[in-house]
Order: sequence, then structure tokens, then C-alpha cells
Amino acid sequence: MTPDMSDVPHTKNGRPAELAALFTAGIRTWRTRRHNHAPPVTTDTEARPLPSTERTGQSEPTDTAPAGTALWRMRTTVRDEPGSLAALCAALAALRVDILSLQTHPLGEGTVDEFLLRAPQDLATDELTRVVSEAGGTDTWTERADAHDLVDAPTRILGLATRTALDAAELPLALRQLLGRCTIRSYPATAEASPVDGVLDGTLIRLRAPEGGVITVERPYLPFTPTEFARARALVELDARLGPRIPRSQDVLTLPEGDAITIRRAGTDDVEAAKAMQARCSPQTLSRRYHGPVGDADRYLNHLLSPRYGRTLAAQTASGRIVALGHLLWDGDETEIALLVEDQWQRRGIGAELIGRLVSMAAEAGCESVYALTQSSNTGMVAAMRGLGLPLDYQVEEGTLVLTARLEKTAAGARVPYERADHR
Repeated sequence: MTPDMSDVPHTKNGRPAELAALFTAGIRTWRTRRHNHAPPVTTDTEARPLPSTERTGQSEPTDTAPAGTALWRMRTTVRDEPGSLAALCAALAALRVDILSLQTHPLGEGTVDEFLLRAPQDLATDELTRVVSEAGGTDTWTERADAHDLVDAPTRILGLATRTALDAAELPLALRQLLGRCTIRSYPATAEASPVDGVLDGTLIRLRAPEGGVITVERPYLPFTPTEFARARALVELDARLGPRIPRSQDVLTLPEGDAITIRRAGTDDVEAAKAMQARCSPQTLSRRYHGPVGDADRYLNHLLSPRYGRTLAAQTASGRIVALGHLLWDGDETEIALLVEDQWQRRGIGAELIGRLVSMAAEAGCESVYALTQSSNTGMVAAMRGLGLPLDYQVEEGTLVLTARLEKTAAGARVPYERADHR
């Protein structure tokens, strides 16, 4: 989908073996102990996570139904024959369960029915599953829902399409919100690229990316339906037809010393300006950013600036010179923050400003946490992360520091997200 990513030394998940040389054995050990972060699934136009039957009823709602009731999402498979759905609805009615919405996903030998239910507060998950099974439902899962789920499917899908049309970086997020709790990864073009029409294989979807690479979507336990596959393929086709694009809005800020800088979204059109900035950076600054050999750091920029893999903010002077880059990178089901500030512009608040905006973007996208990889001696990065005022987890392995900020529900409102700020 983009130029070869095998050299990129910044993320942890799904990277080729060459990355191993850039990190210590200690940090690899630390990775195996980390929990997976929940993918972005918490905006007003989202599809909620789709857990397995082994995890039914585990998540608590963020908004409540009327007193004495609770909202649930339920998915079950019924026989494709007259009366099967009626029997299931009658069984739910006997439990005083109100069906608020229904989506059907036709299969070859049956139909997957997805319900939004309002049930009595004291109705146990096991009892609901038992009654549905007796009424002919199989492979049933349930989870608590909230008011976000009251948005009907066509409205939600149109909203995701609009977001994707405005910003190419939204595609991975839109796919997550369309398909629930899943992992999105992108791979460069190879001789074995997916067919143009894509591949549906149980819990895995493979789609041809607009640039010729491959996008994979994986959801543990719960197989994708042909309907979900068709929706995902249509979203990727929309993205391909629109081509590369990023929002062009910008903010002008005045630094404490009086200098004015502009903060804006950056993309692959800025590769040459970014290379020029890196050429002005000291080896020590580049080493703190890339955690390894920096002689060929320029080759990473095509990937880092691609909207397919995240969002980049650039800080530039009045003359148009880029002096800092901040990246928000979709790393499988996790989210990384990375920062590079030119030496003579360090300790002026630019890094903290970029990190604050990137964290707001992550919170707005529904990320539960973000992480930053740096060196223990990088006091500027540590100070900027601490300045967020968010709970931080620290992990240190042989000089490599991993800072993980847990994004609270109020984080999105702490700083206005960049795309919604007042621009000049």
C-alpha cells in the first residue's frame, strides 16, 4: 500500500524481522508482558466491539437505559426458513425484552441476526442466552450497549464514509468502528497481493489497498459475515477513488519568545522539507528519535508521513521551514506517539504543544491509551508526557523507556482536537 516498510524503526506490532536489530532484548521481553490496548471504538458514529461468547456481558455501558432496564447487543445465527425469526422474537418477548433494532447478515445456510435490545435490569446473560438457544439461535454472543448504539446502521456507515472522504488517515479508524474490536494492519505490495475483490476467511479479511499493497482486518473469535466484508470493501474502494488527501487547515501560535509558528497536518508532499529538517538535527537528537543507527533516517519518512499509517503534525516557521514533526501512528491495535524537534527549536514548548494535540486526536479517535518509545535520558519527552496530566505507566529496559498514557474519558475535551480548532 506504501513504499516498503521493512526499515521503519518505530512501532512494535506486525513489523518485519529487520526491526529486531533496532531494539534490545529487554524491550522485546517487555513487549510480551504488555496488555493489548482496545482499538478506537468510541465515537458517536461507531460500531461497538464484537466479543466472543466467552466474554459476554463484560463491558459496562457508558449511558444507561430507562430505570429498571439495560441496553444489550446480541448476535445469533438462525435457520434460513420461515418462522425462525418469529420464534426468536416471541422468546424475547416472553422475557419482556424490547427489540430496538435488527440487522440481518445472510449466510449460505442461515442468517446472522444482530439485535439492539432493551431488557429488564435483572435479566442475567446466561438466562438470555439459554432462551435464545431454545428458540433456535446458535453461536450467540451478547454485550452491554449504550446510547451510541441507538444510531441506525445506514447513518453510522454514512458518517464513517464522510470522515474517510475528508481525511485518508481516517480509513483504519473507520474500519475499526465499522467492524468492532479488530486489528488493522497494512503491508506493502508483494507478488502475492490480495485479489482485487479481496478475501474473506473467517475472522480475517484481506483487501487490496489503493496503492497496491494489502490491508488486513482481523477479529478474534467472531467470524466476519459477507455483509461486513462487503461494507469494508466498499469503504476501501471509496478511499481509493478519492486518492491521497489530508486536511489543509492550520493554526498560528506565538511562542513565549515571540516567534510565530504554524501547526498544520503534514503528508508525503512534505518529505523533502522533513529531510532538510533532519539534516539540521544533531546525531544525538536523531538517535533519541529513531533508537538506533541514524545515517539513513531519511528513508523512514515516506512511511511516517503517509496518512495510511496515522497522522502527522508539522510545526513550521513563517518562511515555511519545518522545525518539528509529531506523529500519531496506528500500530496494529495500539497507538504510538513519536516526536522530533530541531535542536535550536527545542525547549520552547513546541514538543509539548504537538504531543498535546496528538493525544487529543487519539482521544477523539477513541484510543484508550498511547505509548512513546524514547531513551531514559530524553528528559524533554518525559516532561512533555508528564505535562499531559494523564496517568502514566513507565517501563525501562536497558536504557529504553516506554511511556504509556492512559486516556481518560475527559481527555478529548481537555484540548480541542486539531481538526476542530479555530484555524487561521
